[in-house]
Amino acid sequence: MAAKKSSSKKAQKQAVKFAKQHKKAVAIFVCVVLIIIIAAVLFIYLFKPEIFDRALKEYNDYVSQLYNDSPDDDAENVSAKLPNEIQSGDLDSISTSEFSIHFLELGNKYAGDCTLIKCGNTEVLIDAGSRTNSATTISAYVDRYCTDGKLEYVIATHAHQDHIAGFVGKGSGDSKTGILYKYEIGTVIQFAGHNTNSGIYKSYVSAVTYAQTKGAAVYTALQCWNNADGAKRSYDLSEKQDGSLTLNVLYNYYYEHETDDENDYSVCVLLSHTAEGSTSHYLFTGDLEGKGEGYLVDKNELPEVELFKGGHHGSKTSSTDKLLAKIKPKNVAVCCCAGATEYTTNHDNTFPTQAFVDRISKYTANVYLTSLCVDYKGGKFESFNGDIVFYMNDKKLSLWCSNNATLLKDTEWFKNNRTAAAWK
Repeated sequence: MAAKKSSSKKAQKQAVKFAKQHKKAVAIFVCVVLIIIIAAVLFIYLFKPEIFDRALKEYNDYVSQLYNDSPDDDAENVSAKLPNEIQSGDLDSISTSEFSIHFLELGNKYAGDCTLIKCGNTEVLIDAGSRTNSATTISAYVDRYCTDGKLEYVIATHAHQDHIAGFVGKGSGDSKTGILYKYEIGTVIQFAGHNTNSGIYKSYVSAVTYAQTKGAAVYTALQCWNNADGAKRSYDLSEKQDGSLTLNVLYNYYYEHETDDENDYSVCVLLSHTAEGSTSHYLFTGDLEGKGEGYLVDKNELPEVELFKGGHHGSKTSSTDKLLAKIKPKNVAVCCCAGATEYTTNHDNTFPTQAFVDRISKYTANVYLTSLCVDYKGGKFESFNGDIVFYMNDKKLSLWCSNNATLLKDTEWFKNNRTAAAWK
């Protein structure tokens, strides 16, 4: 080792000595190299300007996606007037509503998504988290509204356990509890890309294959966007099939590009309801992260929305200013177990994160959460708002929650754990 160090120092001294003895030659060499580089740049600029344009565009796109920056994102450009509290509803009215959107509790201490959309005899289930034992909790809830045993549409946004485990469920043979085994499935719309080959993903693939053998049509979100192979970009959910309620698959850049982040493969859909010439919108983006949200804004004509399912359980990396400035949500439902240390012990970054609150509070105070973690290690949890249901009756959007309809900002948990200047 000592011999190597001595040899290295000797070489360095010789290099310095050479440079001092041949200063002019070294200077000439450096100048020649610089001239060659400058000449090459000038040649490309003069004779291949499209390369410069493409490089500049890609750099600007990168910066834009990295920081999700837009003049509309600044706090001073956001109206200080927040929407009023939504009309209070009741359980009995949900069954007779024009349509309803349900954000389900999942029966455990983990974050996860499961959303039921119902219109007449048509049901759409978006995701089925958070663990395999959630399947019985989900099916018990779904059975209250799905009376014919058929889910017309099932959407699996991406390949993470907290979004697909309930599709798999537990049991074997005829006793399997998974959603894809328990119900007749009309159409499965799933993520176009994935990186994982986890056990739960493989079990999900088996469940989808089973549903397919029973008659389900299976498409990727990219096939839907392209209206390819029998898939559709827009599905009419209305009872009269008059286009008054449509489920629209949005374009996600990562449907056809690779990413290291599984969340960015998320299927994104927009529910649109038209009545008496006006249209209201409801946005679901799975766990799409900031860069994916940036592309979502750039590559779709996103409207302002009545309801937004808070991105990625209210994480610090989703529900970015660029997206929120575009959709200006009036109501937000967050599917999480508030305060759980499942992913981090950093208090500010447990769901819903302080960063999420900072951003969302500029647009609305109407924020609701499904569950609350009481003791993560002990596995204790309870309802926050509980099952959250938004429904349309007499052209008015109403809210009913199984536990309470208290706004996040007015809860004791929020007062003890988060802060928001816009909500004071």
